[in-house]
Amino acid sequence: MAQFVNAKDDMVKEAIDGLLACSGGALARLDGYPHIKVVHRTDWDRSKVALISGGGSGHEPAHAGFVGPGMLTAAVCGEVFASPSVEAVLAGILAVTGDAGCLLIVKNYTGDRLNFGLAAERARSLGHQVEMVVVDDDVALPDLPQPRGVAGTLFVHKITGAMAEAGASLADITAAAKRIIANVASIGKSLDTCTIPGSPKEDRIPTGKAELGLGIHGEPGVEQVDFAGAADAMQIILDKLVPHMKDGPCVALMNNLGSTTPLEMSVLCHALSEAGVATHMIGPAPMMTSLDMHGFSVSVLPASAEDLAALAAPVPMPAWPGLAEIGPVAVAPIPDGLLPTAPIPSASPKTRAVIEAVADLLIGAEATLNTLDAKSGDGDTGSTLATAARALKGNLDKMPLADLTQFFPALGNELSQTMGGSSGVILAIYFNAAGDACARGASVQKALKEGLKRVSEVGGAQIGDRTMVDALAPALDAMSGGLAAAAAAARTGADSTASIHKAKAGRAAYVPSENLIGNNDPGAEAVALLFEGLIKALESAN
Repeated sequence: MAQFVNAKDDMVKEAIDGLLACSGGALARLDGYPHIKVVHRTDWDRSKVALISGGGSGHEPAHAGFVGPGMLTAAVCGEVFASPSVEAVLAGILAVTGDAGCLLIVKNYTGDRLNFGLAAERARSLGHQVEMVVVDDDVALPDLPQPRGVAGTLFVHKITGAMAEAGASLADITAAAKRIIANVASIGKSLDTCTIPGSPKEDRIPTGKAELGLGIHGEPGVEQVDFAGAADAMQIILDKLVPHMKDGPCVALMNNLGSTTPLEMSVLCHALSEAGVATHMIGPAPMMTSLDMHGFSVSVLPASAEDLAALAAPVPMPAWPGLAEIGPVAVAPIPDGLLPTAPIPSASPKTRAVIEAVADLLIGAEATLNTLDAKSGDGDTGSTLATAARALKGNLDKMPLADLTQFFPALGNELSQTMGGSSGVILAIYFNAAGDACARGASVQKALKEGLKRVSEVGGAQIGDRTMVDALAPALDAMSGGLAAAAAAARTGADSTASIHKAKAGRAAYVPSENLIGNNDPGAEAVALLFEGLIKALESAN
């Protein structure tokens, strides 16, 4: 799988330097590349308790993305999914720790525990006050003696970060961290594994399945379950988390594990909010990712008023999405004038018969027009027109058939709702403009030409651009000579589009010229068929 990286061995270093270069001077790194990769605040007041976290890279923006006022003082970065060394952790401790001491916030993985733990011992031997807490929030495997540390770690970062920024003592900050760790619970779910740079992708999750409880390093989860959509996926997650929630405020942290789209994450948030189990939300956002994993995780924390205040405290790091209260969806009334005024129905048997005949003609031409459109577009012109024709026939009793000044705009509004896509909008503009012209006293021919003028102004299509204009414009020009002359002009115009090998408007403009040669434009063909059908319809109506 292609990735936007250079050399695999330089990826983490270059990523860190990219973060630092865009930090506006707020962040720096210790010298010592490649072995020591420590990102720290440049404005740090060493009279306050320092907070240090870190671990393997590949979880961005964690951990370096959360270094800044109100969160971490420093982050110690390892290679992808690899713990940083003892020397790197010790370098971070010595760089930022003053008399107030330092708290190490470590996720529960063996390498991190050992390396951070030994670095803490060495720092203590040098006279520094250092405490360490281990986050074990993953509840996917409830009987595991050493649960993993995952995205719930961010609760510890944010709440203790606010305390440190306010000048709290090391003892108080450590006690708060332990309390949060005892109460937070997390679990993730994914449709696919992650791609580790330089290694083949492991495709262990089959189509139609999702993996529940997989780790942030791509470790297998507790089980593979049937995937039945976002709501079902969220319900399975919440079934695991609800036992860890308590009465009162509860914060849900919605974490994107890497490649889940923002649209999907919002759908998942809808499912969570509909469940009514959480009162506040952090995210959705990528906060502790697993490279490009197509999944999400939810972390929950029963929160006190002090916790909510700390989580809501603003921080300047763009990676932190902030805290919001979950509430009902706000719905504002539609502005006056947006919905069209319902027309007053009026009867005209002749007009009705003509419209029904033309509608039947378009319905019958569905397959032919779709075939033409498949050459130059997405093959749905016939279906689009047929759908609108069927809807129009069903609504004729509501139409003002006896008054063209009302009928034209009513027809435009009808088509804009039933036709869909750009075609419905174009015809809505066309018939509304024609109706305006009729209301000003224009003849039918002039009104229809006014509608075409407005469509050309808005849509940009002109004669020769290979659109319905190539048939409609000459037909309207020829209408003064009678409907037969108009139909003949429309046919000539439609057939001329087969020799236009480069469309300048519409979807066909993106299609290779060889697809267009010898084929009429479907919109122009529909106009020609309509005028030819009008002759027969009027003859029958008379």
